[in-house]
Amino acid sequence: MNLGMPEIIVILVIVLILFGPKKLPELARGLGQSVREFKKGANDIKKEFDEVVNQEPEKPAPQAQQAAEPEKKSDEGA
Repeated sequence: MNLGMPEIIVILVIVLILFGPKKLPELARGLGQSVREFKKGANDIKKEFDEVVNQEPEKPAPQAQQAAEPEKKSDEGA
């Protein structure tokens, strides 16, 4: 669905008639801020996702391995 120049002009004329020339800059400013906030949020989510994907898996703690070894020795003597 592509909008050509005639369609854009018709839409702008309708918006101008509905809201008036004084309200139009305020509406455009609000729309611009909304788009900016949306892009910022999308970039933040993408950045967080990339950090989680690129994060290395954690290695098990050495203490957990040492705690498991004495259990094996006690089982062998029985």
